[in-house]
Amino acid sequence: MSQQQLQQLSQQLQEIEEQIEGLQTNVEAVQQEQTEVDEAIEAIETLETGSTVQMPLGGGAYLRTTIENIDEVIVELGADYAAEFEEDDAVDALENKKERLDEQIDELNEEIAELETESSELEQQAQQLQQQAMQQQMQQMGQGEGPDE
Repeated sequence: MSQQQLQQLSQQLQEIEEQIEGLQTNVEAVQQEQTEVDEAIEAIETLETGSTVQMPLGGGAYLRTTIENIDEVIVELGADYAAEFEEDDAVDALENKKERLDEQIDELNEEIAELETESSELEQQAQQLQQQAMQQQMQQMGQGEGPDE
């Protein structure tokens, strides 16, 4: 019976570990998005009208282009929507996006912490079951060593 319980606990622990890995991957993706937002903010704040930049075309191809008007910045809003902002408003929109990403990271880290707590509890249960199984084996061995009369 305890062997079956140990197998169930082991399976649960493995599932939790997989969930934690998935959440950690999500955290890394959100952090990457934050980095990109930071880079966009820095670019908006440092570039000027008339600056030459390399614009990505996709597939690793770029095109050199000159900024006609830095006060016309298009920012993704999410859900495949974007809006045009003046420079300061674009920075504000990106800062707001960054705050939302911070909140996402906090939520993901809370989920990870909860799963790690659950994992620790299951590991303790597994250790207790293993100790009980060992004690039972020791008792059975001790009973089988009686005198033969």
